[in-house]
Amino acid sequence: MSHFIEQLNEEQLTEVRRQMQIYSQGVKEIIPTEELENKIAKSILENKPLKIKLGLDPSAPDVHLGHTVVLNKMRQFQENGHIIQLIIGDFTGKIGDPTGKSVARKQLTDEEVKHNAKTYFEQFAKVIDMEKVELHYNSKWLSTLNFEDVIQLAGKITVARLLERDDFEERIAFGKPISLHEFFYPLMQGYDSVVLECDIELGGTDQHFNILMGRHFQEKFGKEKQVALLMPLLEGLDGVEKMSKSKKNYIGIDESPQEMYGKAMSIPDELMNKYFELVTDFTPEQIQTIKDQIETGVLHPRDAKMLLGKTIVRMYHGLEAAESAEQHFISVFQHRSLPDEIPVIDWNGKMETTIIDLLVDLKLLNSKSEARRMIENRGVRINGNKVEDTNLQLLMTDGLIVQIGKRKFVKINIQ
Repeated sequence: MSHFIEQLNEEQLTEVRRQMQIYSQGVKEIIPTEELENKIAKSILENKPLKIKLGLDPSAPDVHLGHTVVLNKMRQFQENGHIIQLIIGDFTGKIGDPTGKSVARKQLTDEEVKHNAKTYFEQFAKVIDMEKVELHYNSKWLSTLNFEDVIQLAGKITVARLLERDDFEERIAFGKPISLHEFFYPLMQGYDSVVLECDIELGGTDQHFNILMGRHFQEKFGKEKQVALLMPLLEGLDGVEKMSKSKKNYIGIDESPQEMYGKAMSIPDELMNKYFELVTDFTPEQIQTIKDQIETGVLHPRDAKMLLGKTIVRMYHGLEAAESAEQHFISVFQHRSLPDEIPVIDWNGKMETTIIDLLVDLKLLNSKSEARRMIENRGVRINGNKVEDTNLQLLMTDGLIVQIGKRKFVKINIQ
């Protein structure tokens, strides 16, 4: 690629620097940085938008904040006039990405892929403008390849290169099987980039191997190589594990404003800066101001977290809902008052019961051992009073209020 950056005037050079600052915000790795800068320069000189690729195998359609890390970066490209190429892996999804898997993934049916893709679109529309997205299904080109085409594609990569993948190395080391079809997943993902002539591909750091396949195959097919832009994985509310529904440490973008705000307030202090960078729509300058104010003590960590919670709710439910969620949190958790609306549960059991039996019978906790742990961790209140005795005997009364953790309340209605 020619060095288009050298052909820019001062105004155009300033625009390249502005875009580079935005796209670099929160990014883990750009491969290579110089090529991204040059592609932006070329886009400005030729007045031609860049093509930004995101590939999806729709296997888990519930979107949480961890997924929006990449989506927010795509929104930034979209706001600067570039083209988003959203690739639904209706063909590759039938194979399953082996990334992070110790065994082969379950292959999806056509019906599962279509249903999950539709759910994705509805949720993605909360982050990016889906009307301006180029939507592609990779079965359009992958299903037309004949066996000779597949052999030629496979001839452009070595087995040694494929075995560099961490997932495969680990499975070989532990004597776990690798099916031959799994080797074709990165080949097909790389071929997607060849067909669509992508300029940039986005993904999490766990997609490092797959995204570099796009560069590899574009070069083998004589195409201009895409830039890999890798985003960090977002830790969940526990501050340790990657955000995941299975880990129950997530904030879903379809959750209620009160639930989103309440969960945001449990984000560990040390992760606040990362959340501001990766899941909010603040500019780099605004984020730096927030960081500086926290560091100098101008902004208290609690107030910073309230700003973070309000921002997250505002992005997915609007400003009015965000302000309401904030007031609810202040009322319930800072002033220790009860929420305006508490779910009512009918009780027709014993009039005298133990606290552990009550929590399990009300299905507030799944087991007696879980109920005991919650009490020992001082996470249970009856009528606002903290329960400290796991053997507590309760006399059931109409209107009795049970609270689990910070956000779960129920009111007893005696039958």
